Amino acid sequence: MKKILIADDEHKIIMTLEYAFRKAGYEVFIARDGSEVLELLKTETPDLILLDIMMPIVDGYTTLAEIKKDKNLSGIKIILLSAKTGEADIKKGMDLDADDYITKPYSIKKLTERVEELLADK
Repeated sequence: MKKILIADDEHKIIMTLEYAFRKAGYEVFIARDGSEVLELLKTETPDLILLDIMMPIVDGYTTLAEIKKDKNLSGIKIILLSAKTGEADIKKGMDLDADDYITKPYSIKKLTERVEELLADK
């Protein structure tokens, strides 16, 4: 069973994504900020992380950079999910080696399809 980590500080988004991905057959982990993501990665290695950018304590950009620095974690696929729609924001995420950048609001169906595409080669 493929593992997905959902990192977002909005309860409604977490609940919606958790339901959709559990229903699609994934094992789902939840984090509410970047520090929880980094803590969870000490014991779990998800196949993919859905990572919000604007979170308290440690933001998504910082979290992404920390993950990519660790050679044991750098292979995890990461999709940034963000309300930040500016070209500079998207470029920053992609420059940090995100696998994709999807802006909110998004289609759950299209997000699920994108996750499946990214995990097809794993």
